[in-house]
Amino acid sequence: MKIINIVGARPQFIKYFSVSREIKKFNNTSGLKIRDVLVHTGQHYDYAMSKIFFEELGIKKPDYHLGAGSGSHGEQIERIVRKAEAVLVKEKPDMVLVYGDTNSTLGGALAAAKLHIPIAHIEAGLRSYNKRMAEEVNRVLTDHISAILFCPSRRACLNLKKEGFENIVNSGRLLALSGRNKNIRLNPDSPVVVNVGDVMHEALIYSAGMAKKKTAILQKFNLKPRAYYLLTVHRAENTDNPGNFEAIIKFVNKISAKKTVIFPIHPRAKKAYYKGIKRKFFGNVILIEPVGYFEMLALLRNSSLLLTDSGGMQKEAYWLGIPCVTLRSETEWPETLKGGWNVLMKNYKGFKKPGGRRERFYGDGKASERIAGVLTKWIKNL
Repeated sequence: MKIINIVGARPQFIKYFSVSREIKKFNNTSGLKIRDVLVHTGQHYDYAMSKIFFEELGIKKPDYHLGAGSGSHGEQIERIVRKAEAVLVKEKPDMVLVYGDTNSTLGGALAAAKLHIPIAHIEAGLRSYNKRMAEEVNRVLTDHISAILFCPSRRACLNLKKEGFENIVNSGRLLALSGRNKNIRLNPDSPVVVNVGDVMHEALIYSAGMAKKKTAILQKFNLKPRAYYLLTVHRAENTDNPGNFEAIIKFVNKISAKKTVIFPIHPRAKKAYYKGIKRKFFGNVILIEPVGYFEMLALLRNSSLLLTDSGGMQKEAYWLGIPCVTLRSETEWPETLKGGWNVLMKNYKGFKKPGGRRERFYGDGKASERIAGVLTKWIKNL
């Protein structure tokens, strides 16, 4: 079986890392073989946002690099669809795997759908119910053209049930590990919805040890554990909207006047901040260049509060026990709001130590093993 994995942004590199490890393990222990072809769209073309993640995580060099680059949503998706289609025609894969909710996700899925190649969507079923957010449009459209929908939580499965999906395994509860999945009915004409847990959780578990060794970044910026806030801003709805970006700057300045804030600035945010934003951060906000995955985890686990518009980092903070303020009006990860571990910016009323325990909403750290098990059944059905 030949699978093409399409990635293009930081969270997708991390998710692919987990899945590729399980595919290698499967190939080493099974009489069946999965050929893993990796396509990098080039959506993140900055070195620190792309290549360094491949090097740190030991991800293989992409078999294809599409060089999609920047531009408007329409321009970027058009380039991804056109260039991905050429790769798919050449490689003739049995399935295409896409991850998350970026333009790379939708562009890769559209290219596959037009060529009648089955699509598996990892991190399916998430909903913020804000159609003005590009990521929401990407994830909804991708879900509705996918053959296998790998969900990270039961809530995600139930979101899809509300949208008319009927083939939902185990009523959306976490799938049993491979070898005990007899109740899965795989049919390209009847999309299957499976709760496998969150692939980013296992990546974090695997990487936690490496992150502990990256404390030099704290020394570099004279940061003491639990004595600073960590800030990230990257979503187009914030960086490309001066009103939203300035509201975030005002909010950060207000709540952190007596606290150091470290801000690894995304290239899109950097461009907007220096070329179109009148309001500026106070001097306690330290802007630094983007960092690698392990350094970001080190910064996160040693911070006292995360301020972010990232979906993935909301979960990472939750798993690491770091309180979070989401710099948006909604979140596709509402489970993290329970117990006060995460709070939306509009609802923030001052720093409070979370009182609730962190529940295992997103599985047990073995999502990729479950994904490989489902793909095995697909191979046998070919």
